[in-house]
Amino acid sequence: MIEQTLTVTSVDGLKAFLKPQEKPNCEGCNGQCGSKIFSKLFGDKSPELAFVFEEQLNIGQKVKMALDDSHVLKSALLVYLLPLLFAFIFLIVSAVFMSISEVWQILLAFIGGSIGFLLARNQLEKVNYDIKIIKIYPNSLPLTQIDGD
Repeated sequence: MIEQTLTVTSVDGLKAFLKPQEKPNCEGCNGQCGSKIFSKLFGDKSPELAFVFEEQLNIGQKVKMALDDSHVLKSALLVYLLPLLFAFIFLIVSAVFMSISEVWQILLAFIGGSIGFLLARNQLEKVNYDIKIIKIYPNSLPLTQIDGD
């Protein structure tokens, strides 16, 4: 199981929009690798996840959720391998059986990769990700309540 702590950014009834907590980019190498450069170039724009809960949440509240690893592996294999496989199949068929020029072979390989990507996206829409709520952290008390005001 992959676990992640998320923060509620906005609420619409029982539907809450969650954003993952930011992690330090370079814990292991102190910025010697390329991830720090990419982080500076593209920023840390994490997408928000919309999720419907059984109870009302508040903005700023933390939620710990988990995702089954097998779905992540299946999704990665579909997204990375299916377009590549289709591109190679279209390329080999166009080169060996059709004997067309190299420009057309490249174009057909690109079309094959695009078809593979569309098929992978279609298959990913059918995958039922098993997201489990592990813990909903309570809102922290304001300092005025702790002091007894």
